[in-house]
Amino acid sequence: MSAPGSSTRDDARAIGRWLALWAAMVGLLVLIGGATRLTESGLSITEWQPFAGVIPPIGDAQWTAEFAKYQQIPQYKLLNHAMSLAEFKSIFLWEYVHRLWGRLLGVALVLILVVNRKRITRELWPRLLGLLVLLGLQGALGWWMVMSGLSERTSVSQYRLAAHLVTALALYAFTVWTAAELIEPRDVRAKDDDAALTFGVRALALMVPFTAASGAFVAGLHAGKIYNTFPLMGAGLVPPEYGQLSPFWRNLFENPAAVQFNHRVIATSTFILALWVWYRARSPANTRVARASQLVLAAALLQVALGITTLLTGVPVALGVAHQAGAVLLFTAAILTLHANGRAT
Repeated sequence: MSAPGSSTRDDARAIGRWLALWAAMVGLLVLIGGATRLTESGLSITEWQPFAGVIPPIGDAQWTAEFAKYQQIPQYKLLNHAMSLAEFKSIFLWEYVHRLWGRLLGVALVLILVVNRKRITRELWPRLLGLLVLLGLQGALGWWMVMSGLSERTSVSQYRLAAHLVTALALYAFTVWTAAELIEPRDVRAKDDDAALTFGVRALALMVPFTAASGAFVAGLHAGKIYNTFPLMGAGLVPPEYGQLSPFWRNLFENPAAVQFNHRVIATSTFILALWVWYRARSPANTRVARASQLVLAAALLQVALGITTLLTGVPVALGVAHQAGAVLLFTAAILTLHANGRAT
C-alpha cells in the first residue's frame, strides 16, 4: 500500500519529467534561432501567418512568389541582389524551421497539460499556464523583431534581437526551475548556511543571461567579425573606437567595437564568478550543490573555450551555434545550482 502523499509526489515527478523534456525543446529553439541569425535567414519570410505558414511553399510558382516578396525588402536590394532562387530556398528553410519549431512547442505544451490534467494541482496550473503566456510573448517578440528589418534596415534591430533572446531564456529558466521543483523539491537551507555562496549563485544565475544578452548585441551588429584576436583588440585591450559615438550611451549598444569589448568583459566576469561558485561549493556539506557546481565548472570552461575559438575563427555558423549552446548549458547549471542551494528557513 502506498505511503500517504506518495501518489501526489509521483504525479509531480511525472509532470516534472515532461517539463524537463519540454525545456530541452525550448533550448533547441534557442539554438535554431541562433543558426537562423548566423545564416542571415531571419528576414527570408516577410509575413506572419500563424496557421497558413505551417505549410512550406510547394512547387515553383509558390517558391517564386515567396522569393518575390523577399526581393522587395532592403536586405535583398542592398546586400543579396545577386541571390539565386536556390540560395533563397536555403535561408527560407532555416527561418521556416525556426517558426515551425516554435509552433510545435505550443502544441507540445498543450498536449502535456491535457494528458496530465488530472495530475496537475490547483496551485500548479497558474505556473504552467504562465509558460504558455511566455511562449506566446516570445512569438510576438519574434515577429516584432523581424518587422524591424523589413522596411529600412538590412538586418533586424539589435535591441529587438536581445529582447527576443532574453524572453526565450526567461521561458527556458522558468521551465527548468519548475521541472526541478517538481522532480526534487528544494531543501530548506538553515539561516547560518553560507550566505556568500547563496549570493554568488544568485548572481551567476543573473549574469549568464546578461552575458547572453550582450552577445545578442554582438550578433546584431556583426561585431564578432571584427577584432578576431584575443585578448588584444588592435594594439591594446580596449579598441581605439571605443567611445566614438555621441552621446556616450550609444557606444554600449550601437558601436560594434565597444559592444564586442563589453561582451568580453562581461563574459570574463561571469567566468570568474562561475569558478568562484564552484570553489566555494566544492565542500561535501551539501552534496546536491557540490554536484551542480561541478557542472557549472565544466560548462564555464567549455563556454570560454568556445567563445575564444569562435572569435578567432571569424564566427563560423557551427561554432557560433555551439557557443550559444554553451551559454544554455551554463545557464542550466546555474539554475540547478541555485535550486540545489535550497531556500532559507
